[in-house]
Amino acid sequence: MLTRRTWLGALAASPALGLAPRAARAQADYPNHPVAMLVGFAPGGGTDIITRLLAPSLQAKLGQPVTVDNRPGASGTLAAAAVARARPDGYSLVMGTVSTQAVVAPLMRTPPYDQMRDFTPVTLAGTVPLVVLVPASAPYKDLKGLIDYARKNPGKLNYASSGVATQQHLAAEMLSQAAGIEMTHVPYRGTGQVVTDLIAGTLDLAIDTMPSHLPHVRAGTTRALAVTTAERVAALPEVPTVAESGFPGFAITVWYMLLGPAGLPRPIVERWSAAMNEALAEPDIRKRLEEAGFLPGGGSPEDAATLVRQEAERYGALVERAGIRID
Repeated sequence: MLTRRTWLGALAASPALGLAPRAARAQADYPNHPVAMLVGFAPGGGTDIITRLLAPSLQAKLGQPVTVDNRPGASGTLAAAAVARARPDGYSLVMGTVSTQAVVAPLMRTPPYDQMRDFTPVTLAGTVPLVVLVPASAPYKDLKGLIDYARKNPGKLNYASSGVATQQHLAAEMLSQAAGIEMTHVPYRGTGQVVTDLIAGTLDLAIDTMPSHLPHVRAGTTRALAVTTAERVAALPEVPTVAESGFPGFAITVWYMLLGPAGLPRPIVERWSAAMNEALAEPDIRKRLEEAGFLPGGGSPEDAATLVRQEAERYGALVERAGIRID
């Protein structure tokens, strides 16, 4: 026979007991409707390209439509903030970048999210080199020529980025500091218009992600002066590194990572991580990524979280040295 205390205890516990099975069932049949992968930049940029290359394979593995939702603005943080505020049910994720996930905290006095606490890192999608690019009509044929011109004409060269404190902006600041030059920063909302303006010759230079520009470099409509990796890249073997061009130790790359909101249940994290790793291991996917200039990623959620922590420390120091700030 139940005592009154036992009966009241069971009655008080029943709502919680009812919620747990429902949550477990929701995770067990996940996903049961379309999933959105948010991209914080306009179509045509590196973040958009790698997300769209992976989406069909992820859709096949998850058994539900995987849509790519471009939400450009605020250097990619609009999309990241939307996912930070989303329900942790696995139906809204973001393809974050080193800029959105490791640079926000030191950059802004009032960040739109906490880059360490408001996300669940899932898997590294890939990395890409940055390329120093100029119009095909530019008079300088190598990085030394560009630097010499910039030293003689302080502030005259306009360089593009996909937004304040993106990797493109940080790379240009690093080069300016190393070379002792002054250039004028022109932030864009995405890479697509940067490509158009470089080809037209209305922009002096950009230090931008390789996938967006590789077809145009190969076609001769723009010129690559250097790559920002420690070693030359297979896609552009004839292009020297910035380090080779007179700046030893210079190295900076861009990475792309899938993340969900904080509190994303472990079974859902593991489902996405497995799907990402399987997609990245497919020979056709790897070939397409490599031909586009990406180095395919992979690894565990723990690997992804470690990378975010390490890069936050590295770029936090760089932002402070460069004095970059958004109020």
